[in-house]
Amino acid sequence: MEASNSSDPRGTSSKKSTATATATATATGGDGGSSGGGLEALPAPLLVHDVLLRLDLESLSSAACASKTLRSSAADALSSLSSLQLAGFSPDVRTLGRVLSACGGVTSLTINCLRLRVDCCALEGFLGPHIRELNLLCCAAMSPSALGSIGRKCPNLRVLMLEWAECGTFDEFTGNFQQMLSCCVHLESLCLKIRGAEGPGYAFYSGSWPKSIKVLKLQPALEDDMISLVKEIAGNENWPEVIKFPSLPSTCSLQSLSLHVSTISDKLVTTIAESMPCLLELDLEDRPWKDLLPHSDLTNAGIQSLGSCKQLKSLSLSRNRQNCQASFKRVNDMGIFLLSEGCKGLESVQLSGFSKVSDAGFASFFHSCKNLKKFEVRNSQSMSDLAFHDLTEAPCSLTELRILSCNLITSETVKKLALSSNLEILDLSGCRSIADSSFYSISSLKMLNTLDLVGADITDSGMLTLGQASAPIQRLSLRRCRRVTDRGISQLLNSGGIISKTLSSVDLGYLPFVSDKAVHTIAFAGVAITELCIRSCFFVTDSSMEALARKGSLEDGSRPIRRLDLFSCIRLSVESLQMLKMPLFRGLRWVGVGRTCLADKGGGVLSEIYEERPWLTVCTGGCEMGCRVGWEYHGASSE
Repeated sequence: MEASNSSDPRGTSSKKSTATATATATATGGDGGSSGGGLEALPAPLLVHDVLLRLDLESLSSAACASKTLRSSAADALSSLSSLQLAGFSPDVRTLGRVLSACGGVTSLTINCLRLRVDCCALEGFLGPHIRELNLLCCAAMSPSALGSIGRKCPNLRVLMLEWAECGTFDEFTGNFQQMLSCCVHLESLCLKIRGAEGPGYAFYSGSWPKSIKVLKLQPALEDDMISLVKEIAGNENWPEVIKFPSLPSTCSLQSLSLHVSTISDKLVTTIAESMPCLLELDLEDRPWKDLLPHSDLTNAGIQSLGSCKQLKSLSLSRNRQNCQASFKRVNDMGIFLLSEGCKGLESVQLSGFSKVSDAGFASFFHSCKNLKKFEVRNSQSMSDLAFHDLTEAPCSLTELRILSCNLITSETVKKLALSSNLEILDLSGCRSIADSSFYSISSLKMLNTLDLVGADITDSGMLTLGQASAPIQRLSLRRCRRVTDRGISQLLNSGGIISKTLSSVDLGYLPFVSDKAVHTIAFAGVAITELCIRSCFFVTDSSMEALARKGSLEDGSRPIRRLDLFSCIRLSVESLQMLKMPLFRGLRWVGVGRTCLADKGGGVLSEIYEERPWLTVCTGGCEMGCRVGWEYHGASSE
């Protein structure tokens, strides 16, 4: 089951995890007693519903091996599951078949398909009219014919989410897509993400969309097709152009719309605003291939039209162009002022590529949107500390703030956030002027659980301040913070602060002065750390692998490593690959070994590891942690 996101140590998820660990240890004889011990004395219904159904899939499998009684109870637990999530790891065909054969009553299914070849034949085995929700992630080799198969096999489908790499011809995709829609007449939520597409988009417009659709996410898509699609879903496809949309009642049930198109234009935004005034969530992203003419770009007029969506809670507008700068050059502060005044109910705002918007424009959201909880700005060369100058007087109460690649942001902004008692996530990636002085303010954020400082100008002194703080940080990224050394990591985890107990995910990628000493500190002092990225740390050797391999195997309360990124750790020897074999690295789900000799020379050993540990994914490419970025370039395994 899904285990990729860490939970707050003070919350119910942590209590459940503790109970899970205790139950698993007891079931497998981990308490020093006989196998099955006290659990076997429990009544069968209590054992199944109050103990075994609280375990993740691997722990449940381990418990089943302890005794015949537990094996029988585990089988009952699996057969009673209504939801099965296999997103935290990528199963092979054999493992998936065994799991699904035991879970006959599942109506909601999530599968990480990175190691699977998804086609009609593969789908036949586990799809049927009983499936109401289907999420297929990371389908690196999925045929468009699978779409038609899903429609035929799952006529009662309510929720469908597909991620796959570009495959098949345009006509093949279109035909199967239309067939799927015609069969799934009860579909309420559809998310299709096609990675690696070289063209401007896919033709999703079919003329036969289910009237029940409430959530729609498509990428990539053609702008003109999306305009026609919006009109169709809203029930106004055939209206004459002279008719004003707001003058007619909307029959649209759509609540959430997310489109990645070739161009975000006034025509697209205005059509959405006028056709869907009851929209709750809107996410638009484009990557134009060239500079746009005024009539085909987004302007203040298009932005202003969104003011008619009075119920809008979440808004995301992003422009990016690969390998070069791209922005909404025809939107300025006036357009943003009108937007913030028209959509005062916004709770989440994400803006990227608004080069002509100044501090005043960005700050208007803080003062107009009283319920604003999440705010994100990317790639703004004009946003500075002044945008947060009077943040303490704003009526909103932020819980998540992401300011990415805004070079004028300094530690002064962090100081303004010191009184934000509800802030849980602070992401300042690419803000290179963030310095050690910011840690005094960060230390006062009592609810902070995620801190991202990629590329910041911080040193070991800042690590000491953070290590002594009371902020319960669980996820920390210090990637490309080149002045942080082994000493800083030691001070972070050995200074007596709460972070040494709460930290579960650490990114130390591309730190030139981090070596085995830092990794040993993490292995022995980072008791809660389960995810570690040390990509391109050139002084990491086999000694680090050995320390991490044994983490969690001792009776010290330390948790084992579940995800490990070793990309471009060039001093690792091929012998260290042996440490990925059982019983070391207990609980390991994913390891990245691209650009190391482990990938180049470890073919035979890797085959043995796959046979021994079907739960483990070994990525020999350059994917980020868990293959969530880069999986579309994988070749699916046929094992």
